[in-house]
Amino acid sequence: MNVLLIILFGLFGAVVGSFLNVCIDRLPAGKSIIRPPSHCDRCQHRLSPADLVPVLSYLWLRRRCRYCGAPIPQRPFWVELSTGVLFAFSYWYYGLSVALAVILFYLSLFIVITVIDLEHQLILDKVTFPAIAIALVITIFQPPPGLFTLELPWPWPGLIHGVIGGLIGLFFMAIIYFFALLIYRKEGLGLGDVKLAVVMGLATGPRLVLLAITLGAVIGGVTGIALILLGIKKRTEPIPLGTFLAPATVLTLFWGNNILNWYTGLFQF
Repeated sequence: MNVLLIILFGLFGAVVGSFLNVCIDRLPAGKSIIRPPSHCDRCQHRLSPADLVPVLSYLWLRRRCRYCGAPIPQRPFWVELSTGVLFAFSYWYYGLSVALAVILFYLSLFIVITVIDLEHQLILDKVTFPAIAIALVITIFQPPPGLFTLELPWPWPGLIHGVIGGLIGLFFMAIIYFFALLIYRKEGLGLGDVKLAVVMGLATGPRLVLLAITLGAVIGGVTGIALILLGIKKRTEPIPLGTFLAPATVLTLFWGNNILNWYTGLFQF
């Protein structure tokens, strides 16, 4: 494995992470992700290229705006750093391949969904609907990892598996949504989570979509209980499920088949 390429993919990921921060900041506010150019939210001064070097500018400027001294939020730094690390790891894991391009797209998508849901408790249609369209195209060229045996000519196997996975995700999450609505007489789950489940199914396929949803629910539930016990959250405060469903989908894309095979192997004697 070429170490230089791993480093280059890490740097590329940090640059992508900088763009993802723009999406995270502006999409919930209904702003353009193209204009205006990046600027300080407090003094409105346009940032120079030296102020926009991913990861390094934050450290070099000591977490403060060069022009007015206002504190720079930590989240952009962590998004850039984590995206860089994940891109480098993905190249190490997949090598140069179509699968690498696909996983980089999904990583970027789910980072945006995770952080926006964490900060605003929103899963935006302007993110999920284009993601569904792109994911449909992706299934044609790179079938999802959760495949059943299907003897059909290209492009049908990947497309059919993706659509079935999306429908399973939609059906399963819709049941949870309406069940919660029936029990609690209010939305215990947002419709954004239901739409996100379609993206999850298209990405993971019919064999793995329920695993991704289950992982997200379990991780979210355990985290929520821990936060309540530590006094960080109150019982009445909602926990954004998309914040856990999105990373769980990434885990499933990498290791879903291994997890499922391990689990089913527990019941084979």
